Amino acid sequence: MAMLLSPVHSVAQSAREGSAVERFSDRLQTALNSGSASALDTLASVDLQHVLAQRLERFRQDFPEVTWQVQPAAPTPDGRPTLSLWVRGSAESDGLTYALEASEQIAIRLEDGELVEQELLAQQSLLRSGRRPLAVNVAIPDVVLTGSRYDVDLIVKEPLGQALVAGGLISLTDEQLSAQMRPNLPLAPQGGGGLFKSVQAPQQPGSQSWALMLVHPDGVVTATKRVRVVSSY
Repeated sequence: MAMLLSPVHSVAQSAREGSAVERFSDRLQTALNSGSASALDTLASVDLQHVLAQRLERFRQDFPEVTWQVQPAAPTPDGRPTLSLWVRGSAESDGLTYALEASEQIAIRLEDGELVEQELLAQQSLLRSGRRPLAVNVAIPDVVLTGSRYDVDLIVKEPLGQALVAGGLISLTDEQLSAQMRPNLPLAPQGGGGLFKSVQAPQQPGSQSWALMLVHPDGVVTATKRVRVVSSY
């Protein structure tokens, strides 16, 4: 009898876990859009509350008016639930208007509806300034093989021709990402078509994160991307 009931039990358990993730996703979206850092206190364990509140507060200092969207995504190969987050907004600084588009995917573990563990799986952001933000394409793979070479490109959709453009690329550590640090990017003259670089993945599985900047006559474009490094596809 136990063997006959176990598949049913497994399906029911998966359904309960799925509904719990959906409820948490809705609550998280509401909390992020509430404008209050303390709204996360009811969503996360005591160990995570301070860290999450600090990150959110730093982010809101730069972008006080943004819109968040949170949705459940496909589970990881080891069965952990995941969430996809998107944020859009704008801000003004030193007379310039900046438009932000960013997304990330996180693996989570919930206990009694509270977040007790999270892991960043994927991340990408695009920040553009100017009266008419430059249309660009962030052409960086999501996943690469250990030791392989791959392209990290920030492509201008409508090339700027003879316009003077400068750009640069720098790798980011997990600590810099978590602390939302802004390292200085060394800039060099680039063609009007964008920034085109070739980089090498590490020999061990893990991840690489990049920050790119393109300075053009009408403003600045900054992008970040986290690349997953695997030993096999």
